[in-house]
Amino acid sequence: MILAILSGFIVASMIPLMSKFIKGKGSILIPFLPLALFIYFLTFLPQVSQGNPIDFFYSWVPSFGVDLSFRLDGLSLLFTLLITGIGTLVFFYTYSYLKGHVYLDRFYGYLSMFMASMLGLVLSDNIMTLFIFWELTSISSFFLIGFNNEDPKSRKSAMLALSITGLGGLFLLAAVILLGYVGGTYSIQELLSQSELLKASANYNWIIFLLFIAAFTKSAQFPFHFWLPGAMKAPTPVSTYLHSATMVKAGIYLLARFTPVLGGTAEWNTTLIIVGAITMVYAAIHSLFRLDMKGILAYSTISALGILVFLIGLGTEEALLAAGVFILVHALYKATLFLITGIVDHETGSRDVTVLSGLRKVMMPVAVAAFLAALSNAGAPPFFGFVGKDLIYEATLHFGDWAYVLTGAAIVTNICLLFAGLLAGYKPFAGPLPKQFEKVHLPHPTMWVPPLILAGLGLVFGIFPSLIEKSLIQPVFTSLVNNDTIIHLKLWHGFNLVLGLSALTLATGVLLYWKLKPSNNLLRKTFKFEILSPKTLTEQFGNLFSNFAKLWTGFFQNGYLRNYVITILGFLTLLLAFRLYQGVNIYIDTATLTDVTIYEAIVVIIMAASIIFTVFSKSRLVAVASLGVIGYAICLIFLFYSAPDLAMTQFSIDTLTVILFVLVIYNLPKYKSFSKKRVRIRDGILSIFFGTLIALLTLEVLSEPLNRETSKYYAENAYILAKGKNVVNVILVDFRGFDTIVEITVLVIAAIGVFSLLKLRLKSIEKE
Repeated sequence: MILAILSGFIVASMIPLMSKFIKGKGSILIPFLPLALFIYFLTFLPQVSQGNPIDFFYSWVPSFGVDLSFRLDGLSLLFTLLITGIGTLVFFYTYSYLKGHVYLDRFYGYLSMFMASMLGLVLSDNIMTLFIFWELTSISSFFLIGFNNEDPKSRKSAMLALSITGLGGLFLLAAVILLGYVGGTYSIQELLSQSELLKASANYNWIIFLLFIAAFTKSAQFPFHFWLPGAMKAPTPVSTYLHSATMVKAGIYLLARFTPVLGGTAEWNTTLIIVGAITMVYAAIHSLFRLDMKGILAYSTISALGILVFLIGLGTEEALLAAGVFILVHALYKATLFLITGIVDHETGSRDVTVLSGLRKVMMPVAVAAFLAALSNAGAPPFFGFVGKDLIYEATLHFGDWAYVLTGAAIVTNICLLFAGLLAGYKPFAGPLPKQFEKVHLPHPTMWVPPLILAGLGLVFGIFPSLIEKSLIQPVFTSLVNNDTIIHLKLWHGFNLVLGLSALTLATGVLLYWKLKPSNNLLRKTFKFEILSPKTLTEQFGNLFSNFAKLWTGFFQNGYLRNYVITILGFLTLLLAFRLYQGVNIYIDTATLTDVTIYEAIVVIIMAASIIFTVFSKSRLVAVASLGVIGYAICLIFLFYSAPDLAMTQFSIDTLTVILFVLVIYNLPKYKSFSKKRVRIRDGILSIFFGTLIALLTLEVLSEPLNRETSKYYAENAYILAKGKNVVNVILVDFRGFDTIVEITVLVIAAIGVFSLLKLRLKSIEKE
């Protein structure tokens, strides 16, 4: 399992080494990775369908309770099949869509990394590893959305998506920490047994608030929805894979996964119902006025995600069953429509629905796939979308006092979505063919076969829902409700109110499509309200924050090193003064102090004199020499107190420092005093205060009782565990080896930076 999850990362890391091969004929081999993973996960279907989830455990950081534990149950299996199945079709589609692109290898690398991140996310049983994969999806999607990095709009969209989803990741981290703290475990399955404890906790409201923000930002819920339409600047394979089937459903997965753990309360259900209802109606109405096929699909996707949040909020068994079915329904028809949009754009160079028509005459297989997807989106029988829509209406009609209000919202949403589906899936292919499109031809089969497969599945699953009822939907439902209730999916339920509502939706949607003609005038009318949109308000807040940051940075980061030092020391002085103001506990046992020897007294006097020379000297060389004397005096103190290793280290450092200082200042101009006398007095007072406070704090620390447990452990185990007699060296190399390697890495990076600056300076001199 771990190899299956990490295979995407492995392939992504190998792609730069095979760049030329992949840009050539080798690109056709990459899609076989998701295909192999799809077949691999498909082999678990019989076991999972029998109600036997599969657990995989790999120890990672057991001391912190973080393990690579994965669980394959109904819900995670549905998502893994969508990720790998649709991923396979998208990878093959990319082979033709981006054929010959200069960065095709890079695109496949990003796509593979994203696929692996999503697999890790939906399979993780440990919430800390779930968070890590969650963040990896944000990072990889940033690269995919901004793939056309020469386009400023593409870069802006990528930054916006990363900012919004990254904010959600921060909230998810806080939620994960709180969950682990209250529940006493990071395992989702173990948290399930702590459900009542979590709900009774004083932190419950904070946990669900943080979790909601994470899910809402990732799944584009109002008012965080605006990043998704902007992300349509990405190539069509990205829109298909990320924004219809996988990434945007990560938030839905999060809510669905934690429904058995945290759901069932008024706070949980009411919040999700309100946010989901607002999102689905708001976005569905917006889709009526869009002219760009991607824009239409983007807003209809936001609306569909709102429906899923709405259904999870209802929380009844009927609603959760509807949510499980609709996840699959939406993935099939929306991925199809996105792929078709890419084909239309690729062959005609346009996505404007007011211009496109009659394309069925030159791209009949594409038109067939588009019609099938549009009908499934509309919820027309006998498509799988009809089954999903009926389940939604059943869930809302049986929800007590608010049944008719919620059903009304669902009807309005479905009518608008039907209109949007016809606009994107029917309008470009119906009617006469304009002259400018007469030379348009059918693309390579790797582009039109994938949408035909997805659209065909929507029809097959609608006619024969029994194919997936027991094997896939039942395990999903069991994961959501955490019980053994048996479900039944049927295409025909007889003549009832639900059927009447479905017929009303179809009739009204078709009538709306017949009467309402999208135009630039209608689109411009929506711009009147743009000033109040969440996107505009967020951008205005961002501009205000940016201006404040510029003022703040301009004040503190003004280019003068002395001001930086004064600011830091001033803040630390106030902080230490406040700490000591709360009380100072200094106790010096004079009886335990040793007598001051003549050698120690002489060394201290030398240090004091050197400090005075350093501060008041008018010569840089004298100041540097005085600093060296201070360092050597400290070396002698180390020797007096039996620390020869520290003395030798200090001696080496001070010698090297003096030499470097002399080399640096040798060619500097004559020493001049640029500061005023009052400035020097201020700096002296600040230095005295800071030094005094540090001395008092040091004395207080020394008066605290010593705990030698750590040093005793190092002394006893240095030779036994690390085979070293020098305890200090063993600590640096073995016990705290990671700290040391990080410090070395920092020094290496700094050295490379200095070397780069030196080379840059030399080049500039040569040009002059």
